[in-house]
Amino acid sequence: MALGEETAARGVSRGSATLRLTTGQALLRFLAAQFVERDGVEQRFFGGCFGIFGHGNVAGLGQALHQHPDLLTYYQSRNEQAMVHAAIGYARMRNRLGALACTTSIGPGATNMVTGAASATINRLPVLLLPGDVFATRSAEPVLQQLESNSRGDISVNDAFIPVSRYFDRIWRPEQLVPALLAAMRVLTSPAETGAVTLALPQDVQAEAHEWPAVLFDLRVWHVPRPPPDDDALARVVGAVRSARRPLLVAGGGVIYSEATEALEQLVERTGIPVAVTQAGTGSLLHGHPLLLGAVGATGTLAANRIAREADLVVGIGTRWSDFTTASNTAFPVAEFVSINVAELDSAKRGITVTADARATLEALAAALEGWSVGDEYREEAQLLVGQWDGEVDRLVALGNAPLPAQSEVIGAVNAAAARDAVVVCAAGSMPGDLVKLWRVTDRKGYHVEYGYSCMGYEIAGGLGVKLAAPERDVYVLVGDGSYLMLAQEIATAVQERLKLTIVLVDNHGFSSIGGLSRALGSHGFGTQYRVRTGGSLGLDGDDVSAPYLPVDLAGNAASLGAHVLRAQTIAELRERLEEAKSVEGTVVVYIEVDRYAGVPGYESWWDVPVAEVSDVPEVQAARAVYERARRSQQRPL
Repeated sequence: MALGEETAARGVSRGSATLRLTTGQALLRFLAAQFVERDGVEQRFFGGCFGIFGHGNVAGLGQALHQHPDLLTYYQSRNEQAMVHAAIGYARMRNRLGALACTTSIGPGATNMVTGAASATINRLPVLLLPGDVFATRSAEPVLQQLESNSRGDISVNDAFIPVSRYFDRIWRPEQLVPALLAAMRVLTSPAETGAVTLALPQDVQAEAHEWPAVLFDLRVWHVPRPPPDDDALARVVGAVRSARRPLLVAGGGVIYSEATEALEQLVERTGIPVAVTQAGTGSLLHGHPLLLGAVGATGTLAANRIAREADLVVGIGTRWSDFTTASNTAFPVAEFVSINVAELDSAKRGITVTADARATLEALAAALEGWSVGDEYREEAQLLVGQWDGEVDRLVALGNAPLPAQSEVIGAVNAAAARDAVVVCAAGSMPGDLVKLWRVTDRKGYHVEYGYSCMGYEIAGGLGVKLAAPERDVYVLVGDGSYLMLAQEIATAVQERLKLTIVLVDNHGFSSIGGLSRALGSHGFGTQYRVRTGGSLGLDGDDVSAPYLPVDLAGNAASLGAHVLRAQTIAELRERLEEAKSVEGTVVVYIEVDRYAGVPGYESWWDVPVAEVSDVPEVQAARAVYERARRSQQRPL
């Protein structure tokens, strides 16, 4: 139904009309009537509600969803953390203009969502969490799963959500729901202050009836603004750019969410300023652009890191300047900074502060810099480095590693098999660092790596959320065995919803990323291989290889969850299986083992991970000496 038709169908309530509904029913009706608008385009905000029903919400939100499935689509989940990850994937794919709600019972069902809440808030992505809570009347205390305290009578496990939520409220009385819902929507639709919103709902309050003002349920459209840059701040930026000889743009996730990619491309082509990207900003420019240097920082490309080292001005757009982007404050040793961000928290971190929308600011910059460009020599240097890096990617995706292939070769094969508008999803382990260097992005929304929280277990659930938001796109989930073992259950949800995910399960028999980090710090990869305990120890990486790997069949596990499973041993077989997967209707898992030691190199970058200052291990002593030398190059922003 079109927006105008729905408005006419619902009508507009006036006067003192009321509706007698339970709190759960009122909440559901309100969510169904929320829309957002940006640039004149209106769309429904909530795309559905994930839920697992127990004694904390079965008679409240559970019954409301059961009675009115037409108001909000209900999605079943297998794990409460996973439902939040799916909601994060959905919101990111919708550029924060859409969200999913998640409801749980009290106790462990609620606290299982805390990790997801942290992921959403750190990534600045809107999700609505509706955990059940203890009795407001306290008539049956202590109820099942209630946390009791000697010092407070109003505490519950849901207080754990407070530090990881952008907004938190507990609804002790039905009438408190009205201001809480309005505050929740203010935060959820904010371009600057969004994240997890938690409304804790005592189980008796959910089922309690109340006379609600009918106007509460009228269709409501929330305008998402584009705050323009302050004139004085913009003038300072323009002056800094015109004075620079070697400027560099760093594009973060804000460029994608603001839908500012075309504005960025136009600015770059007019001025010749090269662009480096963050994980969230990958896709700001597409593969093949002559001034796209690739990722910068700790997992950066050689092209980006070399330009960064000599840049005299770095303009960050929509980035929060994480330590991976700045290589722990070593990537930009001689640069002045500009920080353009819609969130004041991020725009105030470095240099000239511009608190404004990314697209509005880029358009204003393009107009103000009309006729100005970098020197030909600098432009040619950047283009030469881009071409050299492209050749390095060609080398890494065709290594011919044996007897097991390298992870970089797997990435290359999947990239080649994926359609131009396909979406790759990943989150944690060694894969994100390789992907951001090697994946050739051909669509603005084609790269989806959760790296703000780098949450293991996000991948499959996040891919599910991406597919719900964009069912017309192919979704490829790249997941390592360590992350798979943490949260694979949403394969069953994808099967239930008849959604097509292509999950590439890469098995290196352990924690490859931290294994490499451990070896680099002198700790020999301790505790990072999946081997049977022998001699009283789990051993060191590379030592005692006589200890067998765990007899775990991950592909068999995926099949037991309902996926169609294809196995590959070589890259040639992987290419065949990926083609075969395209003809399978449902979710497919393509399984392949890789060489855990055949990693993608670092490219003149550093990441600050402290090494023990005192140790009797020679390798740790040597690593500490390297650490001390590297730390001297850090330049903290002041």
